[in-house]
Amino acid sequence: MSLIISVESPRQSGVIRLLEMSDAYAETLYPAESNHMLDLSSLEKPAVTFWVARIESEIVGCCALVEAGDGTAEIKRMFVDPAARGKSVARTLMETVEAAAIEKRLSAVRLETGIYQPEAIGLYKRFGYVEIPAFGSYRPDPLSLFMEKRLTQA
Repeated sequence: MSLIISVESPRQSGVIRLLEMSDAYAETLYPAESNHMLDLSSLEKPAVTFWVARIESEIVGCCALVEAGDGTAEIKRMFVDPAARGKSVARTLMETVEAAAIEKRLSAVRLETGIYQPEAIGLYKRFGYVEIPAFGSYRPDPLSLFMEKRLTQA
């Protein structure tokens, strides 16, 4: 199995399929006001780096890093096709995102996830993310978990 992660445009059918699967999944767990998804055009902005994960050329995962302009960034649209789970796709995406954040000399990476996603929360905790209060334009939400990892520059 060859897993390849590369910076690509989000505007391609395989990615759109993943984003639609992610949206549909979130809609089964949370009310609309608790879903904070970036749309396709937002993922194409200059402050966003978008990665696509492929196994044998098939798109199986994606993740975006959105720079806030203050030396921090936020992970958005992290999703792995359920058929590809258990193949280290999410872990490899996280390693890739963090390496890029360090290369960009960011001081912290933040994220918002839902409380009903224990696998995602477990992944972020394994990577050293800790709970923080709502940040940026987010408002406190009992269905949201806000997390951050401070980065030390090599």
